[in-house]
Amino acid sequence: MARLSRAEFEKLVTQAVESLPPRFLERLENVEVMVESAPTREDLEVAGIEPGGTLFGLYQGVPQTQRGTWYGSVLPDRIVIYQRPIEAAARTRREIRKEIRITLMHEIGHHFGLGEDELSEAGYE
Repeated sequence: MARLSRAEFEKLVTQAVESLPPRFLERLENVEVMVESAPTREDLEVAGIEPGGTLFGLYQGVPQTQRGTWYGSVLPDRIVIYQRPIEAAARTRREIRKEIRITLMHEIGHHFGLGEDELSEAGYE
């Protein structure tokens, strides 16, 4: 298991966001990407994960495909990347970087309105 400081992990998340293709970055609307140590029991429930299960990231918000004329003046959607579960699954810094990117793309997919099956087919599970 690889361990990083919070600052090092956040830097990898920032680099992952900055390395996204322009076509993704241009379409991210009203969304904040943040890091938390581990998911709460409530986060696991929302994601449909049994207690003790693993969750690397979570999208919280209104997917773009569900936004209507009513959508405005709302708090940003959140994409949360969970540091400890990713570190527990990785042996090296390189593996952490790779998992951050996969998790980020998965959660951005939810922001764009994609479901679990579509994300799995695209290789972002």
